[in-house]
Amino acid sequence: MEKILFVPHPKLRQHTQTIDKVTEKEIIISKKMIEIMKRAPGVGLAANQIGILQKIITVNIQDYEKETEKVYALFNPSIKSYSEETVVMEEGCLSFPKQFVEIERPASIEIEYTNEKNKIIKGEKNGYEARVLQHEIDHLSGKLFVDYLSSLKRNMIIKRVQKLKKMGEV
Repeated sequence: MEKILFVPHPKLRQHTQTIDKVTEKEIIISKKMIEIMKRAPGVGLAANQIGILQKIITVNIQDYEKETEKVYALFNPSIKSYSEETVVMEEGCLSFPKQFVEIERPASIEIEYTNEKNKIIKGEKNGYEARVLQHEIDHLSGKLFVDYLSSLKRNMIIKRVQKLKKMGEV
């Protein structure tokens, strides 16, 4: 649970399990995930990226203009609806070190998740936070950001990561 798994690790393609009730065990996992995510450094992390097949994601949104930081864990997150408006932005992924590509995603989403107190939270997220959440929630069903690319581009990026690993650069 200490290390982030790199593509093509099979756990990155596996579906995660729904959590029946958030207990101390899941809270400990989420706190560890926040530590790993911040150390990486990253803006989001899904549990299967560290080999845990549970529906847990963590988010770390920095607003440098307002000098704020929003760090939180979501249990069993799901997207209830997507906006028709889309935005193209560069994305990276901790499981794909040093790889960045332009990805088109909906601009805003309606989300539902359980917090650490087992309370169901619903709300609308937009902008950068919506993007991070979509990326991380995709992970929970084994979908990776490169799946939005052509197979040629996807395979090139996976090969680059494997080469970085072989060369000991990641």
